[in-house]
Amino acid sequence: MAATVSENNACKETKKIPRGRPKSGRIWKSEKQRKSAVIAVKQLHTPWEKRQQIRMECKLMKVYEKELKDETKKQKEEKWKKIKEKRERKAENEKKSEIVQVITNTAKIKRMKKKQLRRIETR
Repeated sequence: MAATVSENNACKETKKIPRGRPKSGRIWKSEKQRKSAVIAVKQLHTPWEKRQQIRMECKLMKVYEKELKDETKKQKEEKWKKIKEKRERKAENEKKSEIVQVITNTAKIKRMKKKQLRRIETR
């Protein structure tokens, strides 16, 4: 009879009845737990080693965050630098490709209309 009792206990531990489909049909809902199992009492005093470990983790996290921020900032600066260089190159190329007519007779400027005077640029 002693053998049957130990066999029954072993069967109970290894055989866990699978959870069936709830009657409501809400399969995503978990089984309810006792309140005592859910609420855990927090310790009043944490050990010194644990506090030191938490501090080190915080420091490492801050260093990592700073590295990420610096990296993104550096990438933005490089992007803006490229954009600025591109604009400057474009402006230079436009100036090079312009067709210019030199006015040798300065008396013509006095006879020009306002619209024509606005187009004139000094170089």
